[in-house]
Amino acid sequence: MTERRAGWAVWIATAAGAGYFPIAPGTAGSAVGVVLVVGLARLHLERAWPSIILGGVSLLLFGLGVWAGGEAEKFFGRVDPGPVVIDEVMGQMLTFLLVPHATWKWLLGGFLLFRAFDIVKPFPARQAERIPRGWGIMIDDAVAGLYALAVLTVSKLVLR
Repeated sequence: MTERRAGWAVWIATAAGAGYFPIAPGTAGSAVGVVLVVGLARLHLERAWPSIILGGVSLLLFGLGVWAGGEAEKFFGRVDPGPVVIDEVMGQMLTFLLVPHATWKWLLGGFLLFRAFDIVKPFPARQAERIPRGWGIMIDDAVAGLYALAVLTVSKLVLR
């Protein structure tokens, strides 16, 4: 791996350095995801566009994360290194796929839900974590994000 390629991969995998946050880097990565969701909401797009863009960006981050996560494992010399947080960014964004214009209370709720599912890793997240290279890094957080999305969406429907 060239030094330049490793640099880009690590930069992407650490979410532009957020993964180097000294306390709870995964939480810092999740915060980056929330900031991106809030930024998208500020664009004031019509109808389904915010969800479409959020889904597209999540998919793009998933693909980049598989590559960058795998390269970062080589760079750091270990499986699923702590500074790799692109998975948290993507998973957190998935959480808001159906509620891209969430109020601060829903943003906080979705943030906490995602963090809880990411830490607990309910089936099949824990099993997906064992998939080699960048795939395992990304899939377990996609599962956590989908669980958080489901709970957030049902809660929003019930609390109308």
